[in-house]
Amino acid sequence: MVNSLLKAYHSDPLSGHFGIRRTYYKLKNKYWWPTMKQSIAQFIKSCLPCQQYNVSRLKKPGLLCPIETPAGPFQLIGIDYCGPFKRTPRENQYVLCITDYFTRWVIAVALPDCTAQTTAQTIFTEYICRYGVPMSILTDQGTHFKNQLMESMARLIGYNHILSTVYHPQTNGMVERFNATFVPQLAKLQDRENNNWDEYLQSIVFAYNTGVHAATQYSSFQLQFGRDPHMPTDTTSNYVFYRPSDYYNQLKKSLQLIQQYARDQSNYSHKNNKKYYDKNRSNPHYEINEKILIRIHGLRSKLDPQFTLTPKIVIQKQHPTYWVRDQMNDQITRVHVNDMRPILLPLQKKKKILFLVGCIC
Repeated sequence: MVNSLLKAYHSDPLSGHFGIRRTYYKLKNKYWWPTMKQSIAQFIKSCLPCQQYNVSRLKKPGLLCPIETPAGPFQLIGIDYCGPFKRTPRENQYVLCITDYFTRWVIAVALPDCTAQTTAQTIFTEYICRYGVPMSILTDQGTHFKNQLMESMARLIGYNHILSTVYHPQTNGMVERFNATFVPQLAKLQDRENNNWDEYLQSIVFAYNTGVHAATQYSSFQLQFGRDPHMPTDTTSNYVFYRPSDYYNQLKKSLQLIQQYARDQSNYSHKNNKKYYDKNRSNPHYEINEKILIRIHGLRSKLDPQFTLTPKIVIQKQHPTYWVRDQMNDQITRVHVNDMRPILLPLQKKKKILFLVGCIC
């Protein structure tokens, strides 16, 4: 009887699948049973359509996992595409951004397309031939990065290619942050009639690299070259070196000092960011063979579900990343914990449930 009442006052079209408070107030003046509010809450939380369609007002689950600061420059770089922009007279439509995770040094290259061949060639000519082979390269799982050509280049040259989780751009957050910074600057400087945004790209990159970064307290230029850049308004430098070895010794000493300070500041910044990000945020863990729903990304109408209609099964875990299998087509997907939602099943009925029917006097 209680279960049928809950279905009538929550799942019926005239009840509208509303939440716990509304359902409780509809029932409380007409019916009563022990642990009434708890059973209403449990029933609504285990309602599958509500789990699939409701938008959560809580913070997305999953604690922040900052990428450990590399020991020095040229060890870990992040790569990402920005665009497409309006095609310029030089036929450029995309920008490939490469960021060093230690110095925050940015390289941005305007390109006509984002094919696998263009990507591999640009990484080789614009970074590897200038700065050497990095230990690791972090990218998303776009087809321009995840392909046979890029895998072959990684094996041939000898670096580790790390792929971020699908629909989780925070993994490569440093590059994403620069993308969000330089696009408005391009819009301010470009000539809209001539559409020449690519002519200003390198000027914006230089301005970014010579500005002090909040995390390191140094500019990327200082960490890269051990000195400040000479600007058009600057006077002649006070440094005088009589031998090349004098310059090398001074540079080595300066780089050791500022890089150690930058490393300490970066670690402190990571801890501080994690502290505020993790505050009041849940961190659920899932087990093998557990059934869950995953968030649906991409273009959707407002009436489409927020989460998948069919449950997925967890087959592998490496928290906060999980591998799940679709029960319908056996497709395996790698998902971050903040795109997962547990399936809450209704509790089994007790053999005896007492309830009272109220009357209106």
